[in-house]
Amino acid sequence: MLYTTYYSSPVGCLEISGTDTHLVSVIYPDGKFGHGRGEASPVLSGVVLACVHQLDEYFAGKRKDFDLPIQQDGTVFQQRVWQQLGQIPFGRTVSYLELARRLGDEKCLRAVGTTNGRNKINIIVPCHRVIGSDGSLTGYGGGLWRKQWLIDHEGHVRIRQLALF
Repeated sequence: MLYTTYYSSPVGCLEISGTDTHLVSVIYPDGKFGHGRGEASPVLSGVVLACVHQLDEYFAGKRKDFDLPIQQDGTVFQQRVWQQLGQIPFGRTVSYLELARRLGDEKCLRAVGTTNGRNKINIIVPCHRVIGSDGSLTGYGGGLWRKQWLIDHEGHVRIRQLALF
């Protein structure tokens, strides 16, 4: 069973969905994957409730890391990219090129960007921490203003060398 709730955050409404065992999405209903606001489940799973609690802490400045069981469907490559996103520390950013290098092949730069854009667990899997090589903000399913807000909220420090994370 899939449980869904809507969460009012400083970056707008978030649609949070999960099963009894895993968080499966945190999306902006008005963004890339959203289809407008649907109906919330009358009962929520412990995972969805834990996500709401941890988001409260994150937006209050009391949480830097999330501790939630997550599950996204994707290829082995996509899973590797999403795992690497989860290793970018709070308050830090990396470029798409740096992320491709971290995966062992800077030629996969476009595939890294495409996979980053397919992340359906926003904020928790911090795709907002990936920027252009020149330091510019590039693509974010929830809109660049949200990406900028999240980076500012975390006190952005750009990682210049992969060894730092």
